[in-house]
Amino acid sequence: MLTNLLLLILEAVSGFFVILLLMRFYMQWLRVSFRNQLGRFVVATTDWIVQPARRFIPGVFGLDLPSLLAALALHGGYLAIAFWLKHFSFGTHAGIAATVVLAIAAVELVRFSAYLLIGAVLIAAVLSWVNPHAPLAPFFNNLSRPFLKPIQRVLPPIANVDLSPLVLLLALQIFLMLLGWLRVLLIPFIA
Repeated sequence: MLTNLLLLILEAVSGFFVILLLMRFYMQWLRVSFRNQLGRFVVATTDWIVQPARRFIPGVFGLDLPSLLAALALHGGYLAIAFWLKHFSFGTHAGIAATVVLAIAAVELVRFSAYLLIGAVLIAAVLSWVNPHAPLAPFFNNLSRPFLKPIQRVLPPIANVDLSPLVLLLALQIFLMLLGWLRVLLIPFIA
């Protein structure tokens, strides 16, 4: 029971910071302004790990690699601790196990990214109906717009209703199912 409690706390804390690090990465990649309350919160809560990482890891092509690699390292560390606490043996090939743990962490980061996009699309859609002039509406619109534009080119609005968020959400749900299947395939390589 104490192991499960410890894992719950570790998952909550590491998941919180991984989500914020991914938000920081995507905000910079999609050129979303940090000059809002949510952007300042993301920067303030992730600077402790991103600023030291920037000394060793440069950004490439406008991508905030320190944020992305910090998220990968943080989640990989959590997974290693979780597998160890669940008594996975890691076998005699610890190098292979470490590689598999990092692969699972990478799959999990893609899963977290899909959940972030689902949240941004849902909030942007709700705000467009309820309060399109809300202070954070441009933030969520800018996060979701690059993913909605290709769908909007193919699927025009029907009676002035944009159905592209529904199509994107359905595609993301299918994508999440495939990621879950991939994660299940990777776990036996650890034992």
